[in-house]
Amino acid sequence: MSSVTTIPITEARQRIFEIADLVQKASTHFTLTQHGRPKAVIMSAAEFESWRETLEVMRDFPDLKKDIAEAERDYKAGNYVTLDELWAKEGFAVADRRSSKRYGISGRRTKKGTKKSTKN
Repeated sequence: MSSVTTIPITEARQRIFEIADLVQKASTHFTLTQHGRPKAVIMSAAEFESWRETLEVMRDFPDLKKDIAEAERDYKAGNYVTLDELWAKEGFAVADRRSSKRYGISGRRTKKGTKKSTKN
């Protein structure tokens, strides 16, 4: 639930420390007005960062709903690569899943076209 309080900037100036504490509650904002018009908004730093991240994702993935629907169709059709397949393609050796090192991967990796060195 969102809690937005509208107050004049002059009042906010007098209550700034109280306002700073109040906006720590999720979805609590203060709209500051000057001559009756909205001038600024105060919200917690954490919520501001969350908004910024959301806007960045929206900018990076403008058709996110469409992309998710397409990914779901591909998954249902079996058009995907498992993590094990991806690791193998990239040259990682996947540990035996039945061993105690479950889901571990080997740090040994050889690039395509290179040979492991052997000591004489």
